[in-house]
Amino acid sequence: MSTRKPAAVPSVEEVDTSYLESLIGYNARRAALSVIEVFLDRMAVYGLRPVDFSVLSLITHNPGITSRQLCTTLGMLPPNLVGMINNFEKRDLVMRKPHPRDGRAMGLHLTAAGHKLMRDAERTAAELERDVGARLSAAENKTLIRLLQKIYLHRTETA
Repeated sequence: MSTRKPAAVPSVEEVDTSYLESLIGYNARRAALSVIEVFLDRMAVYGLRPVDFSVLSLITHNPGITSRQLCTTLGMLPPNLVGMINNFEKRDLVMRKPHPRDGRAMGLHLTAAGHKLMRDAERTAAELERDVGARLSAAENKTLIRLLQKIYLHRTETA
């Protein structure tokens, strides 16, 4: 029979997150999750997820944009966009029109209902951005956006 005492089992009183907090990806993801949580709540009234909002916003600001251009800009796969556009058509938010210079392509345009929805949704998005960015000064907000873009725009340029 052994008289050795069992080793003490370590316990954690305070969680050390210092390593994770030193990582860009960890911090970007935590910030994104905070913003997305508020986004989902406020955009539910419009029936929009973040990707839906992004696609409709690009169509709003680029009437006649093609599916290919949307996929390239947002890094989406074409099959994922097809179902989304079909859903937007069923909701009477988007219509397809022949592209003026490319006979094989269709340009995407908002319907009157789509314009109204996006006016309201973009107003809500602007309010949301002000609310989630309230801890930052205007200059800090601009710097944060510029720095985040520097990361993801560089990645797409070298990919």
